[in-house]
Amino acid sequence: MPVFDIFSKRQKRQRGEVPDVYQYETIHPELRVQVIHTLRDAFGEDSDTDPYKFIHEILCREYGKFTLGESYDSDETSVVRFFLQTKEIEKAIDVIELTFQYIDRYVRENAHYFYAQKLTPDQAIEDLNQRFLEHGVGYQYESGFIVRVDSHLIHAEVVRPTLTMLSNPMYKGANAEFLSAHEHYRKRRYKECLNDCLKTFESCIKAICKKRRWPYNDSDGASRLVSIVFERQLIPTFMQSHFSALRNTLEAGVPTVRNRLSGHGQGSTEVPVPESIAGYALHLTASNILLLARADEEMK
Repeated sequence: MPVFDIFSKRQKRQRGEVPDVYQYETIHPELRVQVIHTLRDAFGEDSDTDPYKFIHEILCREYGKFTLGESYDSDETSVVRFFLQTKEIEKAIDVIELTFQYIDRYVRENAHYFYAQKLTPDQAIEDLNQRFLEHGVGYQYESGFIVRVDSHLIHAEVVRPTLTMLSNPMYKGANAEFLSAHEHYRKRRYKECLNDCLKTFESCIKAICKKRRWPYNDSDGASRLVSIVFERQLIPTFMQSHFSALRNTLEAGVPTVRNRLSGHGQGSTEVPVPESIAGYALHLTASNILLLARADEEMK
């Protein structure tokens, strides 16, 4: 069923009670219940397969348990009760991500096994993402994974189009690295996030060079790869004067952030990477990739 803009929601918006800043520490009980409703609508009332059995078994294996509930509980009861009761935010996200991966992949490809569904996979994903927004929870399901969102505008205008662009098979390596960077960011592994941002950036340029048959070495780093991009006029010569800031961003933005904070030895004192720097690098990477990929599409 679609998400309804009911009277109480409109009243909360008028009173300014709708959250305008994302939080990442709590999955409210109401949101958890709404997620369960969405799952049931996507799975249908009857099916020739038991999605909760598959999900329960995976979670038990990964958590090192025999069951998530009581021994006499059904798989559905065990998964649902665990999701509704767990106080560990990352495990609640585990359940959401795994169940929606099941919907996105298995249900989508095997629709004939499921009956009386009220939501298609795409509708279920849209429903989930809308619920996240309603509750001010900074996550979205994109490209098969739960990713963290810092700004809805940046996510809608930069991150989501970048993920769509990277779904092209030519960017297979860059896509995996960019999703890995998001995973590290969500789990607060900020140094690893920076490392994967740089890998993504370099892999994207190498993919374009390979497609265009522009000579490069596998060992080439960001600085050399950026030089190739400008030498080959992926960004046209007549526009380069207008893109002096772009050149600085491509050459000194992500690579410098990564090199100074993550890529070199730090002696006996650990150098922490602030969340703000990791978020900036992630979005900067997405913006640069989107620009380069679109320029490649437009280039004759």
